Amino acid sequence: MDSEELKQRAKRFAHRCVKLAVALPKTPLGNHLRGQLIRCSTSVAANYRATLLAQTKAAFISKISIVIEEADESEFWLEFIMDEKLMKKEKVLPLHKEAHELASIFIVSRRTAQKKSSINNQQSTILNQQSTINNQQSTIQKGRIIIDA
Repeated sequence: MDSEELKQRAKRFAHRCVKLAVALPKTPLGNHLRGQLIRCSTSVAANYRATLLAQTKAAFISKISIVIEEADESEFWLEFIMDEKLMKKEKVLPLHKEAHELASIFIVSRRTAQKKSSINNQQSTILNQQSTINNQQSTIQKGRIIIDA
């Protein structure tokens, strides 16, 4: 799945959660859960879009971490709705599963970015060490030239 397909999947998830949320009972608990679910599910889609615009690997990792948190929170509220029996489990379960799948996809994406970042840092460290060695060798060679002269 490429980033455009995942962006659309996250957006569909948000739309489906909003539709489910507006169908919750008009009770104090239903109202609270409606707001929470709408906020976090739409945040998954909106923040994933922001992730795609990240200008650095560190920014990407930071932004995708927010997406993971929001997907996990969506999963929590959907589970809570089922626990409280505010809607039929059959209506909520597919969205609960989708929240879990999205969180898992985003976690793998973050791990991949972290590994690449770690490899780049290791390569940079090796290059810095090689540069230091080359500078030391150059200094030593200059010293020999001075001594020999």
